Amino acid sequence: MMTENLRDLCKQLRLAYVADSFENADFSTPEVFLTNVLIQEIEMREVAKVERNLKKARFLENKSLESYHWGTSIRLPQTVTKDQLENLDFIRDHQNLVLVGAPGTGKTHLASALGRKACEKGYEVRFYRVSHLVEELEIAQRNGKLSAFRKKFDGIQLLILDEMGYVPFSKESAEILFQLITEFYEKKSLIVTSNLEFSQWNRIFIDSRLTAALVDRLIHHAHVITYSGESYRLTNALSRLK
Repeated sequence: MMTENLRDLCKQLRLAYVADSFENADFSTPEVFLTNVLIQEIEMREVAKVERNLKKARFLENKSLESYHWGTSIRLPQTVTKDQLENLDFIRDHQNLVLVGAPGTGKTHLASALGRKACEKGYEVRFYRVSHLVEELEIAQRNGKLSAFRKKFDGIQLLILDEMGYVPFSKESAEILFQLITEFYEKKSLIVTSNLEFSQWNRIFIDSRLTAALVDRLIHHAHVITYSGESYRLTNALSRLK
């Protein structure tokens, strides 16, 4: 009966974890006990927040910086260091990352790993394959719900756009995506991965003026990271066959 009363009180006070954790708290003195109970509440809230952030981010794979291989194929610009990337300085400074290179060289892994680290640090993150995002934008526009859909991005601090360049867009779709990216300009951060150099982005957006405007906004406050060499996935697959 006392446990139920305690749960009701915790619920009224919005203490979600006290009723489940208080029995394990040190009780050497009342002050120590209360302090430990409240510390556990805060810690468990943080764990739950990270779990919510990761779920809402919608990563396709569970990638981490610990499992990322900083090999010789990745070339960082002089504007950023490995430590600055891992510390997420670019998000704090509202800067973008553009990862360019052949498929399978590790771009999506790094983008996802940085996104996961951002979730763990309390940032709101979303991960999209660009083709899927454009499809969702098109559906929202056809249904007259584009404004409502775009409002979902208001609280997002990092948007990851994966595989820019695999599928070309119609002029209308390119304009919608351009508007969304423009809303992030100098306010939030983007990570974009692409297998195409900027000079080839006309293949995606068709309209040369729109392409130039988008690239200009994207790279104005950006660190462009390039990859060389062969696909890790292909190399691993071939090594297993041997």
